[in-house]
Amino acid sequence: MTSLETTPTGTTPAVVGTPPATGPASAPGSVPAPGSVPVPGSVAPPDAAPRPESTSASTSTSASTAAAPEQRGVRPAVARRPVVTRWPAGAAALRRFAVPLLLGVACLLAAAWHIAVGGSEIPLRDVLATLAGQPPDGRTELAVIEFRAPRTLAAVVAGVGLGVAGALTQTVARNPLASPDVLGITQGASFGAVSVLVLAGSAGGVSGLAATLGLPLGAALAGTLTAVAVFVLAWKSGLESNRLIIVGLGLSGLAAAMTTWMLTLGDVTNAAQALTWMTGTINGRDWAQVLPIIPLVAAGFLAALVSQRSLRVIALHQDTAVALGLRINLTRIWLLGVATLLAVAATVLAGPVAFVALASPQIAKLMARSTLPPIISSALVGALFILLADLAAARLFAVALPAGVATAVVGAPYLIYLVVRQQRRTT
Repeated sequence: MTSLETTPTGTTPAVVGTPPATGPASAPGSVPAPGSVPVPGSVAPPDAAPRPESTSASTSTSASTAAAPEQRGVRPAVARRPVVTRWPAGAAALRRFAVPLLLGVACLLAAAWHIAVGGSEIPLRDVLATLAGQPPDGRTELAVIEFRAPRTLAAVVAGVGLGVAGALTQTVARNPLASPDVLGITQGASFGAVSVLVLAGSAGGVSGLAATLGLPLGAALAGTLTAVAVFVLAWKSGLESNRLIIVGLGLSGLAAAMTTWMLTLGDVTNAAQALTWMTGTINGRDWAQVLPIIPLVAAGFLAALVSQRSLRVIALHQDTAVALGLRINLTRIWLLGVATLLAVAATVLAGPVAFVALASPQIAKLMARSTLPPIISSALVGALFILLADLAAARLFAVALPAGVATAVVGAPYLIYLVVRQQRRTT
């Protein structure tokens, strides 16, 4: 006869009147036979079905655990992208137009001040009135238009040429240390100009016409040939930036040594004139020397503006630029050719003014907070750099010095800073 015994855990069927088993007691951990009732203290088999109560309890517990975050309003953790701080679109557009505008106003004021300051100072209002076509008198008009304006315009044109040339070179090489000075272009132009100055003197007996017209032609020819030599020697299935800079440094040293050798061949007068020109100066410039250079610098500046899309693409990784359809080697040759034209034209006009092409693009990049040196801002910074450097060299010392002295004083520490910063980035 079978009856039901109530236990604290539930109702379990039990057999009444059945004698207990006489066999040996089950060992701890042993598995009971199928269909037998588990003995308290024994271990259930791993595949034994759980009790209904425990199953429902575990199910309810897991359900409540899964629903708990939703009830508390907490979402599961999701991997997020790193936050990149960027300028808003409106602020970036405003800065893109405001920086060139402010630099342009600064250049106009610096140019007016540059004209007003001289052997005899001219009031700034008279300078502005004369430039506007309403001179107060004939003497002021003669001093401003014929004597001082060519020198000021030479500083602006040379600064624009060097600033844009530096921006193109640094973007193509993807290196802030790259500039026409580093690539040897200005040193090559110096060698050509000094050669003409020496050969036009007592050493060569060349006529004065060759000294007048031959100096810009010699500088342009030597600078162009130096650039071509750098490109040819650095070419190895394309123009690679590090190789380009190393070859440029080597040819720059060679051109400097040959320039020094040429100075030993001339007399003292020609050597002194050559050394002054090599420092970088705009003293004594007239309209005949300035006007032929303006179209060359204007053409190079427009070519750089047209090539801004190529500049943005070529600044990317080489594989990315090729994937975007850019003919990278041809584009590099084109951009470096434009930079050579601008650097040679500026060097012919003002001499190899040091560090302008190196510092101007980085200053413009810092002001615009852009990833690449902006063309227009680099041009304006270069013009402002030479104007202020010429003012400082003429007014801060007892003797008027060339503008290249002031640019070297400012540019040399800046070059050291760039080298240290580049070394820290690589390490």
